[in-house]
Amino acid sequence: MKRNYKKQLILAILIILMIVSTIYVIYFFRLKFQAKEESNLLNSIKIEKMQIPENSKEKVIITERMLQVKELQKQNSDIVGWIEIEGTNINYPVLQGTDNEYYLDHDYKHEKTAKGSIFLNKDYDWNIPSTNLLIYGHNMKNGEMFEDLLNYSSEEYYKNHPIIRFTTANEDKEYEIFSAFRARVYYKSETNVFRYYNFINANSEEEYNEFIKNAKSSALYDTGINASYGEKLITLITCSYHVNDGRFVVIGKEK
Repeated sequence: MKRNYKKQLILAILIILMIVSTIYVIYFFRLKFQAKEESNLLNSIKIEKMQIPENSKEKVIITERMLQVKELQKQNSDIVGWIEIEGTNINYPVLQGTDNEYYLDHDYKHEKTAKGSIFLNKDYDWNIPSTNLLIYGHNMKNGEMFEDLLNYSSEEYYKNHPIIRFTTANEDKEYEIFSAFRARVYYKSETNVFRYYNFINANSEEEYNEFIKNAKSSALYDTGINASYGEKLITLITCSYHVNDGRFVVIGKEK
């Protein structure tokens, strides 16, 4: 009787393990499919004829990617741009919500997903526009979203991938990476720390220069690139597990 019970128990455990494994495999491939679909989203938008709006200024260069972003905004008006780092898995639409929570677990189609979206801080003001594009993304173990940012701990990797491209419906810009570093989210009680995640708009040249100074001094290696007051910045942030509430940060300045 005991032997039969043990056999049944082992069989039940094996069945449960098989079910759990099957669910995990399905979930993994579903995420993979979603990521591939998302990264190919821009190229799925075909612009048959390049048309420059009549009210465009002569000096404004309209690229195909700008027109593609404009088309994507018809699917979701929260899409503010497209981010790409050539040679990496980072190739996604960038969303901006009314808070910094929604796109942690929703995609551009408003569907719930663990990988969330790449999203811009809600406080970035396009009417100014603000000084720093503060952009977040999850660190997914399968290489999706902002996981590739962790590779910037290697100077060699940086040298092979030094440019961030960010495109909106109004501009198509490249940013030179000048700082990559490990950090964390600090307690309110902590003083004399670099709160890189609070910097969106410089209220003065002094504030701008202080941010650049801290970003350079925090860097894992010297890129030889600096930023001057007035130059727009982009800051990419993802989770890092070197400490509690750890983050990995990559900062670039417009070319």
